[in-house]
Amino acid sequence: MTYQSKIPQAGQANEYQSHIAQVKQLVERHNGAWDGINPESVARMRLQNRFQTGLDIARYTAAIMRKDMAAYDADPALYTQSLGVWHGFIAQQKMISIKKHFAGTDRRYLYLSGWMVAALRSEFGPLPDQSMHEKTSVPALIEELYTFLRQADARELGGLFRAIDAARKAGDSAKEQELLTAVDNFQTHVVPIIADIDAGFGNAEATYLLAKKMIEAGACALQIENQVSDEKQCGHQDGKVTVPHEVFLAKVRACRYAFLELGVEDGIIVTRTDSLGAGLTQQIAVSREPGDLGDQYNSFLDCEEVAPGDAHNGDVIINRNGKLLRPKRLPSNLYQFRPGTGEDRCVLDSITSLQNGADLLWIETEKPHVEQIAGMVDRIRAVIPNAKLVYNNSPSFNWTLNFRQQVYDAWKAAGKDVSAYDRAALMSVDYDSTDLAAEADERIRTFQAVGSKRAGIFHHLITLPTYHTAALSTDNLAKEYFGEQGMLGYVRNVQRQEIRQGVACVKHQNMAGSDVGDDHKEYFAGEAALKAGGAHNTMNQFG
Repeated sequence: MTYQSKIPQAGQANEYQSHIAQVKQLVERHNGAWDGINPESVARMRLQNRFQTGLDIARYTAAIMRKDMAAYDADPALYTQSLGVWHGFIAQQKMISIKKHFAGTDRRYLYLSGWMVAALRSEFGPLPDQSMHEKTSVPALIEELYTFLRQADARELGGLFRAIDAARKAGDSAKEQELLTAVDNFQTHVVPIIADIDAGFGNAEATYLLAKKMIEAGACALQIENQVSDEKQCGHQDGKVTVPHEVFLAKVRACRYAFLELGVEDGIIVTRTDSLGAGLTQQIAVSREPGDLGDQYNSFLDCEEVAPGDAHNGDVIINRNGKLLRPKRLPSNLYQFRPGTGEDRCVLDSITSLQNGADLLWIETEKPHVEQIAGMVDRIRAVIPNAKLVYNNSPSFNWTLNFRQQVYDAWKAAGKDVSAYDRAALMSVDYDSTDLAAEADERIRTFQAVGSKRAGIFHHLITLPTYHTAALSTDNLAKEYFGEQGMLGYVRNVQRQEIRQGVACVKHQNMAGSDVGDDHKEYFAGEAALKAGGAHNTMNQFG
């Protein structure tokens, strides 16, 4: 496959100087009318805004994901990760932090959760995860996320440009060259976003229209689920209703058409199956011959055999292998699947999706258990060897209790004495210092690496982490600031920690773009510019 990255990126020697030379020639062609334009300033502005459109971003980030998928196929230790974000600032701070701590953004993405859009970004106010929020809020958030990531580029490069000016003023040519090389090798904060399109917010045409908006905003990867759009539920709640495969595949094709129409040939489609927890279907699938896809879907229905004369008024009857069967229909007009068929339906859903254009799978489980996931992936890979998962390391799981119980069960099965532990009460702080808790924590720590090696998980994400971190940090601050600690509650636990841990946001004016704005004022007005970053700016207190 040919990867489509056409955006100037790291390692392009003399890119900065090439921009300057090109703009200089352009200015000279205007016979003095453009002499007020500084070619180096234009070069700086270009490099601070490498991505002109959302489609540029989508093409660039799709290429990154494709390369990462190929790398994972060669070595499952090279899995990828993301955290769900609900605001551009949160995404920006996450990527700034990643660059600070890991010197790059490789294999680290963003996740856009429909749950958090519903809960935090709807004009209706907080909503449950049931596709009731405005569909346009999803592409709007994608655009916002990339606006903040591009601003992070502008801010960091602006710092390099200021350092170049300082080196020149000091006559330090070696330092200047070092900084110019850093500019040419700059790694953008722009990374792939896996964006939740829910169940498509309507029929296939509605899915296509929304997919286009999301891609135009910059999304390179769309995650779509096989629930009924108007009955959609959070994957970790009850009442989920799936659709027959052909209905779902029409939406998958709609997403692919949207990518291809917009020229994002490497676009990624993640198909999510909720069949493990969904016991209902809205429709009986169309079947034309025994064993076809519709017949396989219908084979999971909970049915009772009826004689020709036993049918009741309004009954729906299906014919299978010469027998007349009456599917169990609820008062809601939904049909019920047989209990215990969830894993088989997940496997069929996954294989069918990959055979019909999906790139990655998402199996929504009720607990984080590597062997449960691996059991399904092994069956899928028997048909499609390179099948890969995106897996939700969900905050809906009680990770502490789940893994302590997994260790308890493993110890008991191995004949180890577990009489000191109450399995139902393992969440208790009383167990925190025990050997069982230590082993459980180690299993949690290594869950992603083990899951990627054993269960085909290419991408690990946490859907709602920043929802919870915002709530926790706000609770802690409110408790101290409004209590006896007063202002010390903020200074000791927030500002002092920002300074000592090197959190760039302590200079909040700079983070919001005041220095970039000052640079522009100087470009536009020269010595007449009225700048905000002078000696009396209080941000100077932070060095």
